[in-house]
Amino acid sequence: MKLDRFYPIFDDVAWLERMLPLGVKLVQLRLKDRSEAETRAQIMRARDLCATHGATLVVNDHWRDAIDLECDWLHLGQEDLDSADLPAIRRAGLRLGVSTHDRAELDRALSLGPDYVALGPVWPTILKKMKWERQGVERLTEWKREIGDIPLVAIGGLSVARAPKAFAAGADVVSVVTDITLNPDPEGRLRDWIGATR
Repeated sequence: MKLDRFYPIFDDVAWLERMLPLGVKLVQLRLKDRSEAETRAQIMRARDLCATHGATLVVNDHWRDAIDLECDWLHLGQEDLDSADLPAIRRAGLRLGVSTHDRAELDRALSLGPDYVALGPVWPTILKKMKWERQGVERLTEWKREIGDIPLVAIGGLSVARAPKAFAAGADVVSVVTDITLNPDPEGRLRDWIGATR
């Protein structure tokens, strides 16, 4: 399974409208605190935009919508795994990415036969309060040794300057949120990322 090495995460389909034309090939839509109708409409729009631009859309959390709207990829955090209908997800043919932060979570993820494993936060992150300390690049090396050919996604505190360290440590893919969305020039920053990862 070959994934693009650059994996931005956005919290609104408007970001995809801005960024997909610049060459993004793998993107996650992470919608929080939206109505059911708005969530569904945004996922549908994102699915269609990604099809137009030849990009892979990963839907975060909303597995029922991902199935109903015939999306290809789903990402679940550990809490989401508790409530998701994994057999239904697999029957629908969805590919699955799973977040991990410690050994028990990695074991749980691997028991599901994931299509990628995400490890974070590799560096300190401002995105959300986390109970986990930064993992460090050494943990990337350890995880990659454990998971073999399954793609490993590094997330948390990534920057263009840190990306080569993540790749050298074993990450196959680097994922970013605020390094783009909080940048004064998001499009310019995104171009920097594409230049650094292709």
